[in-house]
Amino acid sequence: MGETNEAPIKLDEKLDNRLSTIEEQNKQILIYLEKKNKKKSKGDENEERGNWSNPLDFLLSCLGYAVGLGNVWRFPYLCYRNGGGAFFIPYVIMLVFVGLPIFFLELSLGQFSGSGPFTCWKYAPIFTGIGIGMFAVSAFVSIYYNMIIGWAFYYLFASMRSELPWDRCDPEWASDNCIFNFPKIANCTEKGYDFNMTDGTCRNDTTRMGFFNRTLAGEFGFKQTLPSEEYLEKVVLGSAYSDGIHDLGPLKWELVLCYLLAFVFVTLSLSKSIKSSGKVVYFTATFPYVVLIILFVRGLLLDGYEKGIEFYITPKLETLKNAQVWKDAAVQIFFSLSASWGGLIALSSYNKFNNDCLRDSLIVAIANCATSVFAGFVIFSYLGYLSTIMDVPVEDVAKSGPTLVFAIYPFAVTQMPVAPLWSIIFFVMLITLGVDSEFVLVETVVTSLMDRFPKLRDYKLFTVMTVCSIFFLLGLSLTTQGGSYMLDMMDTYAGGWNILFISFCECISLCLVYGIGRFLMDIETMLGKKICGFFPYAICKYWWAACWCVFTPLLVLFIMGFSWYDYKGMHENDPEHFPPWADALGWLMTLVVIVSILGTPVYMLIVRSGPLGQRLREITSPTRDWGPQLVKHRMRVAEYVPNYDVDPWGKSDIAVKYMSKEPPLPEYPNLAFTSESVSEKF
Repeated sequence: MGETNEAPIKLDEKLDNRLSTIEEQNKQILIYLEKKNKKKSKGDENEERGNWSNPLDFLLSCLGYAVGLGNVWRFPYLCYRNGGGAFFIPYVIMLVFVGLPIFFLELSLGQFSGSGPFTCWKYAPIFTGIGIGMFAVSAFVSIYYNMIIGWAFYYLFASMRSELPWDRCDPEWASDNCIFNFPKIANCTEKGYDFNMTDGTCRNDTTRMGFFNRTLAGEFGFKQTLPSEEYLEKVVLGSAYSDGIHDLGPLKWELVLCYLLAFVFVTLSLSKSIKSSGKVVYFTATFPYVVLIILFVRGLLLDGYEKGIEFYITPKLETLKNAQVWKDAAVQIFFSLSASWGGLIALSSYNKFNNDCLRDSLIVAIANCATSVFAGFVIFSYLGYLSTIMDVPVEDVAKSGPTLVFAIYPFAVTQMPVAPLWSIIFFVMLITLGVDSEFVLVETVVTSLMDRFPKLRDYKLFTVMTVCSIFFLLGLSLTTQGGSYMLDMMDTYAGGWNILFISFCECISLCLVYGIGRFLMDIETMLGKKICGFFPYAICKYWWAACWCVFTPLLVLFIMGFSWYDYKGMHENDPEHFPPWADALGWLMTLVVIVSILGTPVYMLIVRSGPLGQRLREITSPTRDWGPQLVKHRMRVAEYVPNYDVDPWGKSDIAVKYMSKEPPLPEYPNLAFTSESVSEKF
């Protein structure tokens, strides 16, 4: 009997020991999984799409996207055209009531949905066309914006010599009106020349040697030109040999190679993931500020700088009665902040769910506008200097667009000691200002495609290369002799009236269709009860609601109406270089966006079945998978949205997902635990 009782006892002991071993194994496995979970939490929250490595990457990317070439030339130009310092008043008003609300709206929408501009409209599919329009705008702007960066590369290489090629009137390309060939002469007879009282010039027989009366000479077409301006038009662009957009002429292979280099640079920066461009912007977003400060200090040491700054800050309040001033302020805000282009949604879609996007909106918007104001001081200090040496009013020196950046400023650089070094620094700054904006424009297109076709995420490099190759081929017309006219047309129509229309539709979609109350709750789910670490969200949310539902759409609607009423085509403003079909081509670009927004609802109603009322409800109601991309975040949304589907994709909990991916630990080949036992720990 003793032996028969002893065997079961030993068997029970062995079983207990085995169970203890299994329990110990399970504990160690749980510890292992918990460590894995903590390790992953420090990286990507959304493993499928990826996230920014840290919030600073995102902040600098937004800042680099918003701060671009327009801050250097467009804002200062608008200031002196619209009353100097008086322009600050409508500019700030438009920033507060239009620019900042749209900026915050897009960051919130992208971060909450974790989707790019193609797929973030699932709260009301009827507005999917807005994403298509943003996709088109970013594609159009990417094509011509990179050409400006290509010009900067051209000048950068041209600056790498002991003497800048545009610091004199080279006989190979300079005209008789070049400033050194056609100087001002106070007394013709002292130089041995004859007065020509008809055209105000000094002549040696029939040869013009200079002028003594600028007004008379100008009436006969004898006007001084800067060597840098002629170098731009005759050597770099070749636009002097083109009659307009209808006369493109041959390709300029130097520009083709520089244009290609710009796209290669963008491709390499975006090749791996959002993290690669997130590191590049640490340089591209900060270096321009260093250069602007250096150039400003240098500008203050030049003769006549005070004339330019005085002109810049002196307000002409009577100009505020002109509606054109308010229109320019609104357009500049959209242009400067890059709002309604889709890039902000694309960037914020890679944020972690609880990132403080309101804080980022305030920092980027204020920093961007402060940069524009500071760049104005830098530019106008040099314009005052040029005004002094050319003996002309400041308003006759400064010009908008590429002329200011690639003609006026390079000439000012030639008057400095060690001019090639200053030129290299300046054009490196222009490249860094341009490329981080170009990064986001191309990333917007790529992100939209990958969200629409998720399989492309496994081929990021191939996707970026394909997109950049297509843009390069489509933009080859910009490298011709008439390419600058093509660029002007694209710049006028690609991001003008259609951007205002997109922002108006964004406000309407969230306030009248989705519901402003729910959108405010969505934001609170991400930000929590306090914003910026201390300010109660409950206090400021009504301000944003008022802007999105009242102030912003009404102001945008007014600006759209006025711009349409006051519309003048490029042919009307410059019939010599732009025939009527140039405006038609431009409006086709605009209509791509408008038709996308208005045509998508019609298409959706046609392809769906059922009664009209049912179809309309379907395309104006959130889809089943609308909302955050992760189950744990959707569970928080379910607390205030009845019958909200927290797992429309059938995703497993975190632990089971790890279990399905990780092979058994080598020291524990026979794992003896269940998903239920592990999920309790997560």
